[in-house]
Amino acid sequence: MQNKADKFKNLHLDGDTFIMANAWNAGSSVLLEESGFKAIGTTSAGIAFQHGLPDSEGAVSFELALEETRKIAKAVNIPVSMDAENGYGDSAELVAKNMNKIVSTSVVGANIEDYTGIKEKPLYDSKLARERIQSAKEAVADIGYPFALTARTDCFLTNHPTALKEAISRANQYREAGADCLFVPGVKDIETIKTLVKEINGPISIVMGLTGSPISLIELKAAGVARISIGGSLARTTYDLIRNASKEMLEKGTFEFSNIQIADNELCNLFAKRCKK
Repeated sequence: MQNKADKFKNLHLDGDTFIMANAWNAGSSVLLEESGFKAIGTTSAGIAFQHGLPDSEGAVSFELALEETRKIAKAVNIPVSMDAENGYGDSAELVAKNMNKIVSTSVVGANIEDYTGIKEKPLYDSKLARERIQSAKEAVADIGYPFALTARTDCFLTNHPTALKEAISRANQYREAGADCLFVPGVKDIETIKTLVKEINGPISIVMGLTGSPISLIELKAAGVARISIGGSLARTTYDLIRNASKEMLEKGTFEFSNIQIADNELCNLFAKRCKK
């Protein structure tokens, strides 16, 4: 764990922007590792879709999220960070308690967001939100290796009236509370990202792969972004392939979708390597 944790921590600090692709099961995590990613995250959306559930607060139980996260972390040799949504609890005390269970899955990092899931009041009060991050950080302080806590603020995704100002303020408060990385999803233009990097005192994580965000890795590197994640976009793309293949078979009576599949023996050989670990 120490080696993985050190690697993950250093990825945020070495000044070279890295992509942390998001897996939703053991198979997808193995393919991402084999492709060359240095670290991966889980995606709560992808895990929900895998079980035929919507990507909404409470749809996936904490126990199910832990089970899938454990499988993903066990399947690969690279660092894994958990998409822990709101820490599966509103209070700082419950978030701290749940962090101990998150650590038990063998991940070396986790995201904790300030989204409440309540339409009328989508963000936790900033004071409580900060306390939740501080409590999460204190919960992992004595585990024996550096656990990368990412604090996520959903100001842009919830259409806060002063999203940029509020995101900067909250991110800096979370940094002071102990967050190692600050995650601001929903930003779609490079100038706003540059402002976030300039005004937030800590490594910044940005999500790509969302519709309408044609920003390149080169641009994000130049802006000073530390980490790029892709959320559930890869999982959604996989489901798009299933839907299009289904339409082809039923409407055209052809099977051309199979021309882009990975050969059975190639997948078997890849997963056989994992079984020998």
